[in-house]
Amino acid sequence: MGKAEKEQLNRALTAHLNSIHETLQMLDQTPSSMEKVTWTHIIQLGDQVSKQATIAGMLWNGESPDAKQVEETMNSFFNVLQGFLLLSHGSSVGAGPTLSSSIHESVKHVVDCSFRLMMEHVSLYGSRNKEKKLSIPQFVGAVWEACSALKKVPATNVIAIGRAMTQVAVSVKDVLREMNELKPASSDPGNGTSDDTPSKAEGEPEDDGLSDDDLGSDLSPEEMKVAQLAQGVVSETLAVIKELIRTITGMLKLETPDDNGKFVDSLEKLLKICQGVGAEIDEIGACLYPPQEIDAIKLALEKISSNINGIQQEVESFQTSAEPLVEVCGGLRSVLKQMESELDCFTTAELTSKIQDVAVIDQ
Repeated sequence: MGKAEKEQLNRALTAHLNSIHETLQMLDQTPSSMEKVTWTHIIQLGDQVSKQATIAGMLWNGESPDAKQVEETMNSFFNVLQGFLLLSHGSSVGAGPTLSSSIHESVKHVVDCSFRLMMEHVSLYGSRNKEKKLSIPQFVGAVWEACSALKKVPATNVIAIGRAMTQVAVSVKDVLREMNELKPASSDPGNGTSDDTPSKAEGEPEDDGLSDDDLGSDLSPEEMKVAQLAQGVVSETLAVIKELIRTITGMLKLETPDDNGKFVDSLEKLLKICQGVGAEIDEIGACLYPPQEIDAIKLALEKISSNINGIQQEVESFQTSAEPLVEVCGGLRSVLKQMESELDCFTTAELTSKIQDVAVIDQ
């Protein structure tokens, strides 16, 4: 196990790593002109990468291998990895930004775990630390998990965009849950403790019975009314997003490679609009805590209304029934108008009150 052999292994490893990096850069900069590769094929190639990782791991069971075995195993591993990379690029043919992102992240994860395994593989050669061998199963396992995760990658644009919309729905549902936790301010002026409650030791800080979750969450009757109206808007928005997801996932048969990307572009547009709606819901949720920002809430409502029109218009352009979506969009528009009307009344009443206060002061 001479120094020259270790240097040769390190040179070979560096060459392989550089080659993979160059391949990745080339693929990132070059649109795929090859025939579409199914994701099932990529999963099968991932299994081959896992098998090579297993072979590399088994090499370190028992007696330490010689330099030739280490290098041959490394060469075989990187040959399979190169093939995996090239063909995974073919799976991105016809993929929109959302699906392409999922493919890229999953492939990069396999590459990163593979790099760490091979670096450990080479570093073990010549090492006198017997315990260092115990680390190799961990690196092999990481490659297994990365390759296994390929099975969870969406195989089509419809599935990828449906999942992204589901994330928006989860976020909106979280906002609705937080809104339901808002409560009116206590009407008990005492809010004190009874005489039987043991007093705090002298010098112990007072906490007033408040937790971090309680701070700023108690609303006046007027603020509670706004919060309740907002709950209706968020609930109806969630219904629209759920129906949109059902509509999108029902379009699997409409995704064909010969539509010049028009269908995928429409899906991506819908996702962008959906994410915009989610952002406005987040804004409304944040504005409900006192002091409530009524103007910001009204602006968010206007944007949601505009986005809902965009969603309905885009879906109606597809060759599919849009009636269920149109119905829930109508329900959302109703609560949006109701809340906008109520907020206008609140604003008018507040302005009138301020004018009356000024008049009293002038007298």
